[in-house]
Amino acid sequence: MSNSASQQPALENTYVIIPMLNEQESIALVLADLPEVAQVIVVDNGSTDDGPDIARQHGALVIHEPQRGYGQACLTGIAEVDKQLDDDPEQKLTAIVAFIDGDYSDHPDEIVNLIAPIASGEFDFVVGSRSRGQRESGAMHFQAIFGNWLACTLMRIFWGAKYTDLGPFRTIRYETLKDLEMKDQNYGWTIEMQIKAVKKKCRIKEIPVSYRQRIGVSKISGTISGTIKAGYKILFTIFKYRFGFG
Repeated sequence: MSNSASQQPALENTYVIIPMLNEQESIALVLADLPEVAQVIVVDNGSTDDGPDIARQHGALVIHEPQRGYGQACLTGIAEVDKQLDDDPEQKLTAIVAFIDGDYSDHPDEIVNLIAPIASGEFDFVVGSRSRGQRESGAMHFQAIFGNWLACTLMRIFWGAKYTDLGPFRTIRYETLKDLEMKDQNYGWTIEMQIKAVKKKCRIKEIPVSYRQRIGVSKISGTISGTIKAGYKILFTIFKYRFGFG
């Protein structure tokens, strides 16, 4: 059996969530490079451009979430997956949820590599590591590289976690995702998931992923205010789960 044929059942059980904010220049490229999956859910987080219409034209289900925040957009996407799986308890057992950004910095076709370890039954949660993969020069700002290193170092010290990145490109078993009971509505989303996965003793794997310069300006590392807010929230989340405050 060919690799593409063996991957097909996993793709058919995969729901892709893409938070989007003013990404009309890139969203069509992301959607074009994704293989066919169960459902692509683009969560429009208040775009003022034509991104939502473009996403819809390329076959995505577009959901509008007016409350700003990366985590809130992801939570809204998960709620849609819940709705689609609500009447199919058997499919819940095999469903996989993937998260990828809408700026075309990740390589959407690499999703097959991230779902394979989960589809095989060996792992529950897979993080795409930009640190271990082929990264285009200038694709990550220094503050993002340093912030990822610091966060991963602290997670290793506090919980023995072996992460090398807080990469937004990730896949997770649906039932595992529900068990994590995600809460964060903004910058702490990715690290909350990674901390909780370790604390819940999930079977975790990192896979190198390719990374290129995004189309447009980063809402986080591309601005001073975004960098400060994200850095604060990531550190706050780490210490909250380590020392139980907040």
